[in-house]
Amino acid sequence: MGSAIAGRLTTRHPLECVKLLIAPDKFKGSLSAAAVSKALSIGWKSVLPETEVSFAPMADGGEGFTEALASALTGEWISLPSVDALGRPISCRFFWVPTTRTAVLAMSEASGIERLLPGERDPYRANTEGTGILLRHAIGLGAKRVLLGLGGSATTDGGIGMAAALGYRFLCAQSHQPLEPIPANLSKIGRIDRSHVGVLPEIVAACDVQNPLLGPRGTASVFAPQKGADPEAVAFLENGLQHLSEIVSRELNRDFKDTPGAGAAGGIGYGLLSFCLAAMEPGFDLVAGAIGLEERIAQTDLVLTGEGRVDSQTLEGKGPAGIAALARAAGKPVIAFAGSIEESPEILARFDALFPIIDKAVSLEDAMRDASPFLHRAAARAARLLSNPITL
Repeated sequence: MGSAIAGRLTTRHPLECVKLLIAPDKFKGSLSAAAVSKALSIGWKSVLPETEVSFAPMADGGEGFTEALASALTGEWISLPSVDALGRPISCRFFWVPTTRTAVLAMSEASGIERLLPGERDPYRANTEGTGILLRHAIGLGAKRVLLGLGGSATTDGGIGMAAALGYRFLCAQSHQPLEPIPANLSKIGRIDRSHVGVLPEIVAACDVQNPLLGPRGTASVFAPQKGADPEAVAFLENGLQHLSEIVSRELNRDFKDTPGAGAAGGIGYGLLSFCLAAMEPGFDLVAGAIGLEERIAQTDLVLTGEGRVDSQTLEGKGPAGIAALARAAGKPVIAFAGSIEESPEILARFDALFPIIDKAVSLEDAMRDASPFLHRAAARAARLLSNPITL
């Protein structure tokens, strides 16, 4: 338990000093990427204290996106009031780069599922208005470009809450009055009024899923059950989003329902494409480019990465797989740490070594609570193995 389970990593001589780059993703529900980085460093340097360590906490388009970019950019945090997915007042923040007039924000900051208790998840009401408020404030500051991370949402509204906060009005087919922009009203929309929408900046949506808006791989079918939707609610949301796509096609002459990523974060990917003409870019690529990850890997000797679980989803655009690919291209070895590891041939071939961090029988709750000490010990084990002339 807790040993290296795969690898091609060989040391012919003891590694007493090495340039080490620590670039993990978050351990979801347990530790941020920055906290994982710190824990790995503590464990590693307990064995090899002379190691020169640098950090590059990573994120895809979900939680941690803004922090990862802020670590590489020069700017300031802007705090402001917004609302959560249920419309309750909350305090939020985004990162502002004044020299380029760029705003960096994550939709999970306001509309994220982590803002809600499990019993509060409401697939009929949860909406993205709070994200739209953040966008509106960034625009008010004079933003020319917005980098918006998608992921971790509590919503399945197709982005109508966000759009309403930017000035769109969704009119009832029967009364012709503005509807509250919530999922329960998707099927009631008859017209879209955009006369109150101002000039929008360039918006780049950082997205690491390829799901379309509709169908068996769509946002309602795949993601809504995680947000409190039972089968009846899933069917309701699917019908509502189908209706929304028909209205958008007719009223705005835009059809993005089948675009990869349209189903991201409860369909806000579709909303950004349709209402803001946003561009979509893989979150990992955007973060990696901003922090100069390729160049930093080229200047190091060894890379440590990881996330809560390494499995088939890791290979679909997540940070550790992207880091491994860059490291492989640069001829640098890469070690991954995780709470659990799926030992498929594809995963085992991607990394030079993988270390499950759990080294004793423990409940999932305790493992998540004590992730830091588990990471300390796992990194120390890796350092001890690499400080001896052995092959992993």
